[in-house]
Formats: sequence, structure tokens, C-alpha cells
Amino acid sequence: MKNLLIGTAIAALTASFAHAETWKMSADAPDGNYLTQNIRSFADDVARLSDGALEIDVVSNSVLLKRPELKRGVQRGIVPIGEVLISALGNENAVYSADAVPLMATTFDEARALWEASRPIYEEKLEEDGLVLLFAAPWPPQGVYMNKEVTDAASFDGVKFRAYNPSTARLAELLGAVPATIATSEISQAFSTGVINGMITSPSTGVDSQAWDFVSHYYDVQAFLPKNMVIVNKRAYDALSEDVQAALQEAAELAETRGFEMAEVATGEATDTMAENGMNVLPTPDGLATDFEAIAATMRAEWLEEAGEDGQKIVDALN
Repeated sequence: MKNLLIGTAIAALTASFAHAETWKMSADAPDGNYLTQNIRSFADDVARLSDGALEIDVVSNSVLLKRPELKRGVQRGIVPIGEVLISALGNENAVYSADAVPLMATTFDEARALWEASRPIYEEKLEEDGLVLLFAAPWPPQGVYMNKEVTDAASFDGVKFRAYNPSTARLAELLGAVPATIATSEISQAFSTGVINGMITSPSTGVDSQAWDFVSHYYDVQAFLPKNMVIVNKRAYDALSEDVQAALQEAAELAETRGFEMAEVATGEATDTMAENGMNVLPTPDGLATDFEAIAATMRAEWLEEAGEDGQKIVDALN
């Protein structure tokens, strides 16, 4: 009888391992970044809630797939799950640039409202592409990094300015700067070699790239709050049992709530870190604020024209 019980237990354990699955996941940011820490917690939650039936192996810093390759890579099943900056898809469809339109959402509450307004549209479009949207988490409000004092838009004339999505490239043009597409991992090298001498990005990216080594001024413009989203290959998702799908969804809900909370904390911590390392952390100069409002109005009108009915639905939902 004892041997029978042991045999039954071993068989059950073997069956459990046989049904366990491991997914490789491409995460966007470096290990030290709170977005990646949140995704690692998400992976832990998935394993816990699925009783080990699904394990997610997180590989950070876009090592598996670079940002421009991520969505297509998940569609093709190169990896079953990945994280991507939503606005990086703006060239594919302008509606994905909603959270990179300057001054559309400048606080975390506004960023959450914008996400709730845009999520149903993104879910529908991603499903058409064979993808399932799980959750999103925001970057901190975007600020301007320069190696000189800034007063207004004229301060950017001829500046080689880092762009990381279609919206930041257009913003650079309207400021009179020259946009240069540079990946986050290449920021330090781009500054040190003169490829760029200014950028707009989050305080967290400023810390990740140790911006104090190459720029002296940070202006807390709070232009917009871009978000990263986590997407899954639909075939891989559909192959999961209903229980594991439920576990994945529950972990995603936890990750989204946690991601917004972590972003708020990280914003203050990263801004303080830059000041502690000798950067001039400053509010937006009056002249730049005025010019920025005009630029934001131009970009909002352009975005609405390009995004069409979907864009209008998002704006209407915010009002």
C-alpha cells in the first residue's frame, strides 16, 4: 500500500512537471529600472497563481528583441510574450501615439484616464494582429535634458536631439532641433560622441544612463507620460488552460496597479538622484512653457487628424 501511494505521488508530480511551461519574455528596460522590477514581480505572480504551470523567464534591456522588433517578434512567436513602448508603434498607426502627445496627460491620474480611454482600442487592434494585451505601466513625466541653460524654443535651434518614437521626432522638429533616433542603451555613447546634445526623456532613464556624466541641466517639463505595454502571442495564450489564462490575467491586473504606484515613487527618487549627482534640476522656464503650449496644440491637431475616428474616441472619453 505504501509503495502504491509513493508511486501515485510520483506519477502526479511527473504529470505536473510535464504540463509546466516556460515562456521567455523580452523586457524593455534595464534590470535596475522599476518597470523591469515590476515585470519580474509579475512573473513571480504568474508562477504562484498558476501553481507553477506557467513560468516566465524575463530577459531585460531589450536583449532578446529590440524595441522596433518587439511587436512583430511576438506576432511571429519568436518570443511568446514581450514588453514594448506603446508610442514606438506610432508609425504603424497614429492612435498608438496617444500618450506621447505633449500636454494631453501630464499627471499620473491623467495618464491612467488616458490609458482607460485608449485600452479598448488597442485591445481590438492587437487582437486583429494575433496578440493579447495584458497590462501597461507608465514611465515618469518626460523632461528636457540639455548641457546649457534653456529659456525658450530658440534655445534648441540646431541642437541634435534624441528621438525615441515618432512623436519625439516631431517635437524636436517643432523646437527647431534635429532629431536623431537613439535607443536607450545607446544614450551615453551618443552624447559622448556628439551624435546628440539634448533629449527629452524620463528621470528614470536619466538615472539609468547616468545623464549627469554628459548634461548639466534637467528641466521638469512634464510633457507627457508614455507607457509600456505587455503583449502575448494569441496562439500561445489560447493554448493555455482556462485556469492558467485566469492566473495570467490576475497577475496582469496586479502588475498594472503596482506599476503605476512604482512609477510615482520612482519619479521622485530619480529626480533626487540627478540633483544629488550635480545636475541642475529646474522647473520649465516661462518662455519655454509658452512655446511648448503652442507646439503641443500643433501636435495634438496633427495627431487627431492622423488617428482619425479612434483618436477622437479617446479625446471624447477624456472629456
